[in-house]
Amino acid sequence: MNDQNPPARIGLVAATAAGRRHAHTVAAAWPHARLVEGETVADALRTAWTECAAVVAFLATGAVVRILAPLLGDKHTDPAVVVVDEAARHAVALLGGHAGGGNDLAERVGAVLDARPVITTATDAVGLPGLDTLGWPVQGAIAAVSRAILDGEPVQLIADADWPLPALPPNVHPQPAATDSAATDSAAGSAATPEPAADSGAEQGSGYRLLVTDRVVPLDGRTAVLRPPSLVAGVGASRGVPAAEVTELLHRVLADAGLSPASLRCLASADVKADEAGILSTADAIGVPLVTWPATRLAAVDVPHPSEVVRAAVGTPSVAEAAALLGPAGRPGDATLLVAKTATAMATVAVARHAPRGRLAVVGLGPGAADLRTPRAVAELRRAAVVVGLDQYLDQVRDLLRPGTRVLSSGLGAEEARARAAVAEAVAGRAVALIGSGDAGVYAMASPALEYADERIDVVGVPGVTAALAAGALLGAPLGHDHAYLSLSDLHTPWEVIERRVTAAAEGDFVTLFYNPRSRARDWQLGKALGILAAHRPPDTPVGVVRNASRPGERVHLATLATLDPAVVDMYSVVVVGSSNTRLVAGRMVTPRGYRWRS
Repeated sequence: MNDQNPPARIGLVAATAAGRRHAHTVAAAWPHARLVEGETVADALRTAWTECAAVVAFLATGAVVRILAPLLGDKHTDPAVVVVDEAARHAVALLGGHAGGGNDLAERVGAVLDARPVITTATDAVGLPGLDTLGWPVQGAIAAVSRAILDGEPVQLIADADWPLPALPPNVHPQPAATDSAATDSAAGSAATPEPAADSGAEQGSGYRLLVTDRVVPLDGRTAVLRPPSLVAGVGASRGVPAAEVTELLHRVLADAGLSPASLRCLASADVKADEAGILSTADAIGVPLVTWPATRLAAVDVPHPSEVVRAAVGTPSVAEAAALLGPAGRPGDATLLVAKTATAMATVAVARHAPRGRLAVVGLGPGAADLRTPRAVAELRRAAVVVGLDQYLDQVRDLLRPGTRVLSSGLGAEEARARAAVAEAVAGRAVALIGSGDAGVYAMASPALEYADERIDVVGVPGVTAALAAGALLGAPLGHDHAYLSLSDLHTPWEVIERRVTAAAEGDFVTLFYNPRSRARDWQLGKALGILAAHRPPDTPVGVVRNASRPGERVHLATLATLDPAVVDMYSVVVVGSSNTRLVAGRMVTPRGYRWRS
């Protein structure tokens, strides 16, 4: 599959030496950011505005306002602008807000420069999701409905399907779409779906509504429409097809079916059309990627109108219909053909609707400190409508959750139940975050969750700083060469298996990290494991114990294999045993990257 979607570029503009230093720091962190030069700073800023998707200006706010004011157009098309002061104390989201990503950019700049993001957008300032923060197009009375949500007025949420929306406050009331007997008629090109339900709890026309639909609907001063990415247009074409022909056919097909172009997720075609200029130009003009599939994949899709002529030409009996059903992820079972192939002299278009899928983000929170929590983890927590986790980990992030977030909390020992609950919520079509400490994939929640997750949901993994990495940084550089992680908990793994693995690590001379090293009920396993290592390493091999890394009560203890007292270790500790080459240098554990053998 080919998916053509280039990354956005961020322009950096600076006038002073300090500003340039800050700009270079950002550029070093982000490969897609570059310093923009010009004969004057104003010229550089105008160039960045014209050429880049977003701008970070290391200038005075007043100067940026005066230079850019004549260039302002529309918040949906203008680039986001963030202004950073001379001392890099503040990153001000000046333009773009949540619609253009300015608030998010300010947060990210702040994380790189250790600056405080300054965000004045009303919804973001009070923790509510802006209607234009999902990355989906939004139309209609955006400001009026946003203000109603912000002011606590009743707002009806009417969706054609269960899309994984972020948490919404209690004054946004989900309403069922009215059901009718109209079935989607693929052959006739009908895009019939349930109509929005009548207002409930308010007189007709007196309330605010938020619709989530790909259909063309009448708008009024109290209705906003979110356009979910539900539609895929399959496109076939003769070589050299004009872009105007493809574009005109696509828009005509959508209009006749009552479908909004704003809900197009992508165009799809055969691999042999990946370089077809007319199709590429149409995708660029609409602002969606072009996804292509090999003829063998297309040929395996059951379509209503196969063609032997097409099979002879490109190796599959269908391009437009099959590509529309495959969509961007290659799951034709998730799709319904709304518009059968419709042709002009040189182009063919078909349209399919792809069902929404629940979303499960498995999020690693890091070792505990807020500044070791990744921005991506924070974004996923704020995107989720349901957050599932251990009670003590949820306490670390409650301040990050949006109003209306549903929290499913449980205590120690309920890992399997948490995993099942998170998957069940995602299968029901919700946006779910399942949280754990450290990295979610290291002795944490990713493994049990993915055992239950199936093809019905999308899964996103968010890496975190592991306990081992946090402990290693406090100890020095003990992980500078090969190392092994081992859990000493025999609750799920027989001790005979653990013992065999410890022996293998000892014989391989790996730096060895012990998770779950010791508890009140398991007080002998650590001593046994240290004895196995001691049989293969010198008695003066350094050993580090880190308790509560980056959290209150943090403690670092250094010893050797011969002197470590297991009593200083508990379940909040990570034990790091050096290899035969690990040394103590100025009180820090160091394992050289190049072995320095003992003389």
